[in-house]
Amino acid sequence: MSYNIAIDGPAGAGKSTIAKKVAKELSCVYVDTGAMYRAMALYLLRCKVDRENPALIGDACQGAEISIEYKNGEQIVLLNGENVNAFLRTEEVGNMASVSSANPKVREKLLDLQRKLAASMNVVMDGRDIGTTILPDADVKIYLTASSITRAKRRYLELQEKGEKCNLDEIRRDIEERDMRDMSREISPLKQAEDAVLVDSSEMTIEEVVKSILQIFREKVILSDEVGKNEG
Repeated sequence: MSYNIAIDGPAGAGKSTIAKKVAKELSCVYVDTGAMYRAMALYLLRCKVDRENPALIGDACQGAEISIEYKNGEQIVLLNGENVNAFLRTEEVGNMASVSSANPKVREKLLDLQRKLAASMNVVMDGRDIGTTILPDADVKIYLTASSITRAKRRYLELQEKGEKCNLDEIRRDIEERDMRDMSREISPLKQAEDAVLVDSSEMTIEEVVKSILQIFREKVILSDEVGKNEG
């Protein structure tokens, strides 16, 4: 029987980094749903679709085929057969993804693949609505967050390391605006599931966050399984 771990939270909270490490520790598959939505956003940008026109987004997204493969332990996101990993983490793609991911037709197109992956194998999946919508029956649900200034500083350092010019205040404003859009959208808004465990990483290292989530997993899955066997 497969088990699922859902990690939700706002942009810049470190979900992808943490989810990858947790998946590695548990020897299960990491499914980056955000990367799938970013691949769709990249497709829409390449098609020059107006981000303010939901109908055009809904029609255009039908031409995108997005899948995930693993090669040498690395997740490869394929957009119409092309490896697009290198194009997914730009600010432009991120902002388009925040808009297009609220489109019902975009979500419908990607939802089925995500659920099939979770039904067939042990997965760690991260995104905005994994525990509330995509995997409502996940064995473990985490809501990973951090203050907007903490998230902005992390992004600022990432961009600086890449040699890109950036402004901390602008990054923080972008993050807060994205939070507002994600939390107020009509379809699957960003929110903490009732049975999710809140993990605030503002004052935690990556290793401390991973350790915390692994402990939650052990308590909810491993220990409960052992109790069930003993009772049986």
